[in-house]
Parts: sequence; C-alpha cells; structure tokens
Amino acid sequence: MVIKRVEMEIRPMKYKIMLAAALVCANTSSYAQSSITLYGLLDEGVTYVSNEAGKRFVGLVAGENFGNRWGLRGTEDLGNGYKAIFDLESDFDLNTGSSVAGIGPALFGRQAYVGIASPYGTITLGRQYDFAWDYMTLGYFSPAAYALATGGHIGDVDRQGGDRLNNAIKYTSPSFGGVQIGALYSFGGVPGQFTKSSAYSVGAKYDGDNLHLAAIYTSVNNPAFFDPYGQLGVSTFLGQATTQNGQDAYWEGNFALDRQSSAELGASYKFGQLTVAGNVTATTFKGYDKSQTLWIYEGGLIYSFTPELQGIAAYEYEKTNDVHWNQPTVGAYYFLSKRTSLYAAASYQIASGPVVAQQGQDFYWYTPSSNHEQASMRVAIIHKF
Repeated sequence: MVIKRVEMEIRPMKYKIMLAAALVCANTSSYAQSSITLYGLLDEGVTYVSNEAGKRFVGLVAGENFGNRWGLRGTEDLGNGYKAIFDLESDFDLNTGSSVAGIGPALFGRQAYVGIASPYGTITLGRQYDFAWDYMTLGYFSPAAYALATGGHIGDVDRQGGDRLNNAIKYTSPSFGGVQIGALYSFGGVPGQFTKSSAYSVGAKYDGDNLHLAAIYTSVNNPAFFDPYGQLGVSTFLGQATTQNGQDAYWEGNFALDRQSSAELGASYKFGQLTVAGNVTATTFKGYDKSQTLWIYEGGLIYSFTPELQGIAAYEYEKTNDVHWNQPTVGAYYFLSKRTSLYAAASYQIASGPVVAQQGQDFYWYTPSSNHEQASMRVAIIHKF
C-alpha cells in the first residue's frame, strides 16, 4: 500500500512536469517566430571638390556614397505564409551626430513603415522609398553613382539617390520566374485637394542568372523641394531666371513645380567577372505653364579583379534644351570583410551652354562651380553592422 501511494503521488507530479515543459517549448517556439534586428551603416571619408563657387573644398564628409544610418527591422510569423513586418530607419551625420540636412529632423526620416508579407505579395504603409530606389538603384544600373555619389545623376532629379514619399501605401508582388512588379501611392493629405502633393510610382524588374532589367515610372505632384540652380547649375529653367544679383534665387527649394515625373530603364549583364550596366532616364518638369525634360544616358563597367577588389568605370551624358553635361567617373572598392570595405573614386564634369558645372546627387553638401568644370575625389571606409 505504501508503494502504491508513492506511485500515485509521483504520477501527478510527472504530468505537471510534462505540462510545464510543453508550455516552455510552446513559449520558446512563439518567440522563435518573431525577430527584431538592429542594423546600420557607417560611411566616412575625405572628399575633394575642385571648384565650389570659385573655391576648393577638402574635408571630412560622412555618408556621401551610402547614407549613415541605424534602424530596427522586425518580423512576426502569423502562420500560413503570412508575416507582420516593420522597418524604422534613422539617419545621422557621423561627424556631428546631427540629422542629415537633405532628410530633415524626423527621428526615422529614412524609412518608417509597417505591413504584411504574404504568398501573394507585400503591402506596407508609411514613409517609404519609391521604385526608382528599389528597382533602379538597388539593381546597380548606375555604376557611376555606385563609384561616387557626385558622379551620379545630376541633382538627383530622377530620384535614384534615394528619395522617400510620406503617407504611402506600397505593394510588391512575389517573384514569378524572376519577374517582380510593384506599385506605390502617396496621399497628399490636403483637405479638398486629393491630388495636391500626392505621388505614385510603378515598376517592374527581371532578375536572371546574368541578365537584370528594370523599368519604372514615378510622378510627384507639387514636389516639396526644387532648386534648379543649386541642383543643376542652370541660369534659367522653365523660362524663369534661377539667380538674382549673382545669387541662387531658390536656395530654399521653393521653385514652384506643378509636377515632376521620371521614366527610367535599366539593364545589366554579367560576363564572368565583368558586369556591363547602364540606364536611361527622362525627367519632365511642369510649371509656370511650361514643360521641360532632362535626359540622362549612362553606361559603365564593374570588374571583379579578385573577390576583394572591384573596379568601376562609367560615363554619363545629360541634356535639357540648350544645356548639356559630360561626366566620366572611375572608382574602386576593396572588401576587407563582408561588413567592412574601403573605396576611392574620382569624377569630372564638363558643362556646356548657359550653365555652370554641378556634380551628381550631393547638392545638399556642395555648391555649383563658378565655371563649366568641376571635379571631385573621395577616399573612404564603410562599415556595416
């Protein structure tokens, strides 16, 4: 009888232990289905610009090729192939610790969105990149901008430098045989004027083993910032003088545009260690009862000499009305590890017509040249975490 009582006491205890273990496993499994990742990137180096309003510049510049950032990215598995996702990404100047001028003081000015990923595609809502970034920039169809941001497309008018849209809802399809499509709409948020300050972006891309293609179209109504002299160096735009008493008349970005839209095509092909890439963009500006289009043609080569060493050479031709620009760019990356790399690059622009030279995408940092020529060089380090 004593032995039986002991067995009866042990048996409930055994069940309690098994139940507790099951609850612990279930809890652990639940946590395993969710994750939050802290990530970031640091880009710091020395930049030289030959002519900024008649003066040379040499200095430490942070985040020139790849914006300095930190962020939180999370997922939660909802079952049946569905996931809740979010991304909160903040920018900063590594030299001062302050926010980057071109993005503004918002805590998560680079990205801030939440959404659902499913077998039928991904829907996200918030402040997001358009498809010029997703499909063109991340497709590396611009070797010049990859080598050096000042070698990138002038004034970032086609948004390949990485522009965001507020109040945006975005859909990206799954990949079908390498083909993916996407669409984004940004609500203007102006009562009684549904289209004012609104925007949309659509895109399609193909990723094969060696061949990559992309096409996008983005249109922004009443863009918040445009400075034709500061971004392009032109003396007139849409029939309006862009300078007054020798000074930039729209340095606050208040040149009034009704609409700015860009159509873009990109392609690349990998031949062993050599990748040939290029893109064509046409950006049309409408305002002051006029219309003007800026065309950009770019081609270049990316060659992997070794797994650690990569060389880049590219050329751009840009034109609008009676103004045009020619710009060659060369550069190299040396990968010390998967997370740390060094890069060096140089770019040179010659402008023709009623214009002064103004290189690439970095108009927030640099001012136009005092003449038709401008050169830039940079040596820097990148670390990712």
